[in-house]
Amino acid sequence: MEDVCDSCFEVTPEGSGAEQPPASLQGEAVGEAQNGHPAEEPLPAGAAGTVQSEQGCEQQSPREHSVLEEQEQACLAQWEQPQEVDKEEQTSQNKVLPENTASGIATENMIEDNETLRRTGPYFDKTVQSEKQECFPGKDVQQDCHMPDVITVRVQTDSDSVQEVVVKIERPTYNKPFLGGFRNMRTGVEFHNAGSQTRCKKRPDKEVKLFCRGTQTVWEKNKLQQTRNTTSTQMTKIGVYVSNMTDKLISPGKYFTAEEYHRRRLEAVIVLQKYFRRWHAINVVQNLREQKRLRLAWEAEEELRKKREKEEKLRQEYERKLNPKTKEDFELLYHDLELWMQEEIERINRTLTGAERKAALCGLLEREAQLVACFGRHKLHANEENQQKAILHLLDKCAQPKRWKAYDGKITEMDTRDTLRARELLEIYHSISMKDIPKDERIDVLLTLRCTVKEHECKLTQEIVELIDREIDLMTRDVKECNLEGLRKRICTLFLQYIKIPEVNPQVAGLLKVPQDPLKLYKNTYFCHSCENYLPSTEFIIPANSHTIGRCHLCYKIDNEARRRESFLKYRLILENLRKSEADYQDDSKIVSFIQLPDLQYMIENIWNCQSALSAWSELYDLVMVRWDKHHEWSPWNTILLTKEEADAHLKLCNLEKAYEAAFIYRIKQKHIRAKSYFAQIPVMSSFLHRSDNQANASSYKTHDSSMKFTEVKEVN
Repeated sequence: MEDVCDSCFEVTPEGSGAEQPPASLQGEAVGEAQNGHPAEEPLPAGAAGTVQSEQGCEQQSPREHSVLEEQEQACLAQWEQPQEVDKEEQTSQNKVLPENTASGIATENMIEDNETLRRTGPYFDKTVQSEKQECFPGKDVQQDCHMPDVITVRVQTDSDSVQEVVVKIERPTYNKPFLGGFRNMRTGVEFHNAGSQTRCKKRPDKEVKLFCRGTQTVWEKNKLQQTRNTTSTQMTKIGVYVSNMTDKLISPGKYFTAEEYHRRRLEAVIVLQKYFRRWHAINVVQNLREQKRLRLAWEAEEELRKKREKEEKLRQEYERKLNPKTKEDFELLYHDLELWMQEEIERINRTLTGAERKAALCGLLEREAQLVACFGRHKLHANEENQQKAILHLLDKCAQPKRWKAYDGKITEMDTRDTLRARELLEIYHSISMKDIPKDERIDVLLTLRCTVKEHECKLTQEIVELIDREIDLMTRDVKECNLEGLRKRICTLFLQYIKIPEVNPQVAGLLKVPQDPLKLYKNTYFCHSCENYLPSTEFIIPANSHTIGRCHLCYKIDNEARRRESFLKYRLILENLRKSEADYQDDSKIVSFIQLPDLQYMIENIWNCQSALSAWSELYDLVMVRWDKHHEWSPWNTILLTKEEADAHLKLCNLEKAYEAAFIYRIKQKHIRAKSYFAQIPVMSSFLHRSDNQANASSYKTHDSSMKFTEVKEVN
C-alpha cells in the first residue's frame, strides 16, 4: 500500500505534546481522502501505545527513499515557515470534508484490530493548532483551536460487529515533558508513548483499609558473596614518570589466626571489665561511706536534739516550780513536796528510833506546814495576776470584730456598733487601771469615765460617780497616791461590774458564766456535795467508773493537795497529743472525747505499766498513745503506748502480723482485753465496744469467706 505521507505521527488523546504535521501535509492527507484513500480514524484514549505508519517501520526501495527525502525536505521547509491560512481556504477545506467529520465524528472508514493507524488524520479543520517546538513545561501556550471536544471512532471488533468509541480531547496549556517514546531518525519527529501521556483510571474507593500479608511481612535472607573490585594502576615505563615521594614501604607482619585474634579480644574485654568493676566498686564504697556519715551525723544530731529538749523541759519545769502561776505548776510543787516527805520519812525511820524519831517527824511536819503556807502565799499572788489576765482577756474578746471565712480562704472582719462600744469600754478600763500617771491625765480619765457611766442611771452608776468625785477631791488636796490605792481599786471593780451588764455592753452577754436568764440555770446544773455549790456540768470530773455526779474540780484539787498530791501534767500532755492526732485523721472519731484524765491515768499505770510496749521507756514526757490498727478509730482496745519515734515508725506499717512477732501481738491483745473489761461498765462506751466487736467479726468473716472462695477456686482449677 502506497501512501503519500512519508512521516508518521502519534495520536495523543490527552492533548500530548507531540508535534503536529505541517499544513501542506494536512492538505495532502485531505486530498487522498477525496481521491478514494480515506484517512484512518484516530484510536480512542488508552488504546495503543505508540502509533506509527508502515513506512516508518518497514524497509523502502531506493526510489521510494529518494522521493520520500524530497517530500521530507519540502515538509520541513513548510514546517519552519509559519503559514497563514485564509478564511477562504479554511472554508474550502471544510467543504471538502464530510459533514460528520467536520462536526467531530469520523464515520467514513472502520479500523481493523490489526491495522496500523497512519498519519492521515485527524484533519478536520485547518485551524488545528500547531504546537511550537520551543515551548517549555509550565509556560502557557496561546491556542486558537476550533477542534471539537468529542469525536466518535468506529472500531471493528469482529467480522460482523462494529463498536463506536467516544474519544474526549483535552487541550493542555503547556507542552508536556518527554516521558518515553522514540524519535524518527530521518525527520527528527518525537513520538510519545500513549501510556505515559494518558491518565490512569482511578480505582474506586472501597472505604475499607486493605492490608496484604505479603506487604506486611518481611522475608529476610542472608547471603554472603564476594564482589569483584577491578582497579588499574599506572606503572612507570619509557615516556611515563610516576613520583614515589608519597609511597610507603610496607613489610608483612606476623600472621595470626582467628583463634589468636579472638583470644586477644577476650583479654582486652577482661581488662576493661576489671577497670570498670574497680570503678564501680569505688563508687559503691564511696556511697556507703557517705550514707554512713550522714547516718552518724543524723544520729548525733538527734541525740543532741533529744538532750536539748530534755534540758529545756527540766529548765521549764524548774522555772515553773520556782515561779508557779497555773494549777499545773502548783500540782508539780505539791507532788515534789510529797516525794520529799516520803524520802525524809524513810530516812528517819531507817536511821532514828524512839524519841529522836518522834522529834524528827515533828520537825518534818513543821517544815511541811511552812512550805504549804509558802505555797499558799504564792497561790494568792498568782490568783491576783491570773484574775487580772482573765478580766483583760474577757474584755478583749468582747472588743474583737466579727470574723468569717470566705470561699477563697480569706478572713473578713467587720466592726459592729456593739464591738465598737466594747472597745471603748476596754480603753477606759485600761486607762483607770494604769498606775504612776500624772495627776492631770488621771483627772481627765476620771471625767471621761463619769460621762460614760452617766448614760445609764442606776444605783451602781451613782456609786461610781460618788467615788470619782471623792478621788478628784482628794487629789486636789494633794493626798498621797499610796492612800488612794483602795479607792482606785473600788472604782475599777465597780466599773468592771458596770461593763458586765448586757444592757451596757451587749457583747458580754454570751461570755458570762452565769446566764442572765434564770430558767437556763436549771439545765446542766448540778450540786457539789463537797463544797455545796451549784455548778455547771463542765466543772465536774466524771471518771469512767463513776455512776453519779461527784465532786467538782476545785474539791478534787484541794483533796489532791491535802492527801495524794499527784501531778496530772504528764497525763494531760499525753491526752492532748492523743486528741490532736485523732483530729488529724478526720474520720469522726468519738471515743477519744469521752476519755478523761483519771481514765487515761488508769490505762497508763495499770494496763501499760507507765512504759513503752516496745522499748520499756518509762519517761512519760516522751510517751504517746496512738492507734494499734490505724484503719480503725482510736479506742482503749485499739491503742498502744510508745515513744514518739516508735509511734512514727508504727504508723507507717501496713501489715502488723508481718511486722511484729506473734508473742508481742498476743501481749498487746491481752492488754486490749483488760481495757475492754474496764470500760464495758460505761453505757456509752459499751455501745462503741459492741460496734467494734461487730466490725471485727465482720472483717474476720470476710477474711474467712475470701479464703474459702480462694480454696474452692483452687480446687476447681
